[in-house]
Amino acid sequence: MLDVHDLEVIDEPATAVVALDATRARVLAALAEPGSATSVAAELGLPRQQVNYHLRTLEQHGLVELVEERPRRGLTERVVRATARGYVVAPPALGRDAARPEGVDRMSSRYLIALAARLVQEVAALTRRAEEAGRSLPTLAIDTDLRFASAADRAAFTRELTEAVTGLAARYHDETAPGGRWNRLVVAAHPRPRQEPPRD
Repeated sequence: MLDVHDLEVIDEPATAVVALDATRARVLAALAEPGSATSVAAELGLPRQQVNYHLRTLEQHGLVELVEERPRRGLTERVVRATARGYVVAPPALGRDAARPEGVDRMSSRYLIALAARLVQEVAALTRRAEEAGRSLPTLAIDTDLRFASAADRAAFTRELTEAVTGLAARYHDETAPGGRWNRLVVAAHPRPRQEPPRD
């Protein structure tokens, strides 16, 4: 039985099509905990045969896995679960139309989106390779929220952060180090989305 990952990246076009189907997405979400076609059908209010069809499709594309088979009223009931708690569709799933930073205006918000898309693609591929080799992938992620009092403060912060990152990069970068390994550093900031008020 496969491990259930916190997050799985989908980069095959056919798998992306399967996962993005509205009904199959609901079925997949219902299988965060193991379930059968019968239990999922009851939870979602769908015919069991329809759920069975979607489960077979999801399983064929590696999005659900078999947990156990158990006898039920003279038949064998298959209990399955999603292979991850969440999924992200990576740019390669879109083929030649995948987002790339090259050619995108560096001063635009779309450039940040293209960088994020490349990040998903590269880290997913490196993670798979590391897992196949039985190794962990060294990464760094910093995520924080901050509130600026003014546009001037935001500009000053941007300037100081740029100087700090540039200084650190210059201090530790060694173009000719034997056995050195290239790393990619992306620093990003964007307005935090407004939180919707709680619904009654």
